[in-house]
Amino acid sequence: MDIRLKQNPFFLNDADIKWIEKVKSEMSFEEKVGQLFVPLGLSDKEEYLRHLVNDCHVGGIMYRTGKKVDVRSTHERIQKMAKIPLLLAANIESGGDGICFEGTSFGKPMVIAATNDSKNAYRMGYVACKEGASVGLNWSFAPIVDIDYDFKNPITNVRTFGSNPNRVKEMGAAYMEGAKANDVAVAIKHFPGDGCDERDQHIVTSVNPMSCEEWDATYGDIYQELIDKGAQSVMVGHIAQPAYVKQMNPNATVEEQYYPASVSRELVTGLLREKLGFNGVITTDSTCMVGYTTAMKREESVVASIAAGCDIILFNKSLDEDIDFVKKGILDGRITKERFEDAVTRVLALKASLKLHIRQQKGELVPPEEQLSVVGCEEHNRWAEKVAEQSVTLVKDTQQLLPISPKKYKRIYLNVIQRKLTDSQDLEVQKWRKLFEREGFDVTVRDRSVTLEAKDLMGFNLTSEKEELIGELYRSIHEFVPTKDLYVYVFNIENASNNTTARLDWNVIFGLGDDVPWFTKEIPTLFISTANPYHLFDAPMAKTLINSYSNSEIIMKEIMDKIMGRTEFVGQSPVDPFCQKEYLRL
Repeated sequence: MDIRLKQNPFFLNDADIKWIEKVKSEMSFEEKVGQLFVPLGLSDKEEYLRHLVNDCHVGGIMYRTGKKVDVRSTHERIQKMAKIPLLLAANIESGGDGICFEGTSFGKPMVIAATNDSKNAYRMGYVACKEGASVGLNWSFAPIVDIDYDFKNPITNVRTFGSNPNRVKEMGAAYMEGAKANDVAVAIKHFPGDGCDERDQHIVTSVNPMSCEEWDATYGDIYQELIDKGAQSVMVGHIAQPAYVKQMNPNATVEEQYYPASVSRELVTGLLREKLGFNGVITTDSTCMVGYTTAMKREESVVASIAAGCDIILFNKSLDEDIDFVKKGILDGRITKERFEDAVTRVLALKASLKLHIRQQKGELVPPEEQLSVVGCEEHNRWAEKVAEQSVTLVKDTQQLLPISPKKYKRIYLNVIQRKLTDSQDLEVQKWRKLFEREGFDVTVRDRSVTLEAKDLMGFNLTSEKEELIGELYRSIHEFVPTKDLYVYVFNIENASNNTTARLDWNVIFGLGDDVPWFTKEIPTLFISTANPYHLFDAPMAKTLINSYSNSEIIMKEIMDKIMGRTEFVGQSPVDPFCQKEYLRL
């Protein structure tokens, strides 16, 4: 497919195009192949960096979050090593904290969506890319434009702008504008669209089961809009879209219909390039993910990705081996010469569109160290505080519990539910304890590292902690109720890759409820969910529930202001927290 270098999204001038032509004419076969790879940076040692840049000739690198001084230093070193300027990327989906420990965090994208104000999505993109650019970043693996249709999905969830396609489109476009203001390219993801399947593509090839018509009206509409608005790259996920594969290729086998998009010519070239008219760079998602690795043998899959129309292979099991696989695929014709040259040209065109060649000549690929002052600066934190104020959502308060006060509910029992069974000294637990204590409450913390076993019910050789838990189970209501004035549950089950669920995991024995809120009809109980908006599904007994979508300290402080009655709840849920279950509204 012809590359339109002077058109969207590259908009190159004659000088830019001459640079591409000159560079390509001087590149060896090995250097061209290297441009198709963006590995994960695993070290900052000199020997390792020189191998990536000078031996493998990679097109770019992505490092995980680090200290801002260290990230900047590593980026500066590798750009100085590189003959051709590098794409330097990060998952800055929620703010500068995606690349620097000190970066500003707005919380997950769903926090932004809950404000129902696209200005905040712009600010998130602006801050993420301004802070990222200060350490040398030029490529953002964001915005996420998945739609959170399935409330059981463990990975989309609060990483999305919600379940309304129009809101996702509006917020995604606003993030892009913020990135553009800082000369950072975006990678809209995860094509052809996650959120319909309750599984995680990190550990299985997930499926977008929509018909072509349904896809066009939702995901397709979003991608078309953002492509038209100038998205420079698209990240293709390990997600099948069988309806479009079958439409593009009526002879496709069932196995081919359920290939991940990252190896599917029908989806990458047929749907994305030809139907949607995308002219920019196409990158795979991480090719270390099981949704990718189980589709084909690795020697076949990395070749299939480039042949299908992807321009960049993201991350590797072994970079050297993957490079050899692609070289072999080019030499034996599985990747045509035209497809190979097309991919190299597009990668160079993305770099030219960011003026990396000019910045390289001026020695400006990585800004001076003084610009690090923008990372986590006061203005950015004020914006994050405003977002927190506008986003925290009161889902329900049918018992009319709020606001609370020490005068009415002096003795609080605090139970912070996390993936691991944490003790009372856990950092997250202590943050919440201190917040309540500062308000004048007496706080008792549930130590979830203490668990009951069947043998403990015999009453032999029990610790005092276990005796207390058994007392919760086998004590008269008249004795139990006066012990506390208010129970507070904080659900902090964060969504993360490689998990099959993001559900509540109670610490119980025989369903007796030593950790489960069995007492909501006896004692006033407040539920706060900081990471998953759907916990009513597992806690239908909750009569007062707050969703904050993230658990940053700025957001935690705002939750306290609202439950104490100092500020109003104004957040609007971007999803259905009742999971289409009418009884959860009670």
